[in-house]
Amino acid sequence: MRAETFLQAHRTWVGVVAAVLPLVACAALAPFRESVANTDVALALVLLIVAAASTGVRWAGVVAAVSSAVWFDFFLTRPYHQLTIANREDVETAVLLVIVGVAVSEIAHWGRRQQARASRQEGYLSGVVRTSAAVAAGRESPDSLTSHVANQITDVLRIDDCRFERSGANGEDGLATMDSDGHVTRHGRPLDVDRYGLPTDAETALVVRSGGVVHGRFLLVAATEVVHPTLEQRQVAATLASQLGAALSRPSTQS
Repeated sequence: MRAETFLQAHRTWVGVVAAVLPLVACAALAPFRESVANTDVALALVLLIVAAASTGVRWAGVVAAVSSAVWFDFFLTRPYHQLTIANREDVETAVLLVIVGVAVSEIAHWGRRQQARASRQEGYLSGVVRTSAAVAAGRESPDSLTSHVANQITDVLRIDDCRFERSGANGEDGLATMDSDGHVTRHGRPLDVDRYGLPTDAETALVVRSGGVVHGRFLLVAATEVVHPTLEQRQVAATLASQLGAALSRPSTQS
């Protein structure tokens, strides 16, 4: 089990540790408070906050920051063993600990989102490359290639199902249609997929064409839950469909 998966599965314990470690650190440094500068202590606590934020549990860094500020005040600022700070500089240090904790947690969360996005983009690209290779090789049957592309589109859009039909692609049945740019329309009106998701009451059609010739369409099923594929995901799906269209245009693959 990957460390990140393990930490996410034990979020409560991560929060407990994030709260307890600053207490232990401040209590351990309390006997040396006359010889250790509070700024040095604050730097040590920042390390604990960063460690908590790096676990991937978004609120763990904030918990560590609040805990650090409380126990820094209790053990290391005058009057000792009271949640009161007499020195203005110590007040500023305590406040900064909380601010740093929130900032580091948000930066870590943003970084993980970017990493996840990059990973998804790599996955999309891999799917397109694999499909391009299959099309270029020309060794797969039309049915096998169509099934392969349908599975790719299902994964990219995270929908329930995707099936191909060779007829009914004229758009006269009232289904929503996804165009080659990834935009979705229904009855001539654009649908805000980012906000409302793909239709759940009916299938969405993705026409497969090449050189102006329509070979059929994929019917996208998103019935069990509302999905919000990004424009980028929809464009990848349209690219996969166009690759299939190019393959079906070959005389050897036409039926």
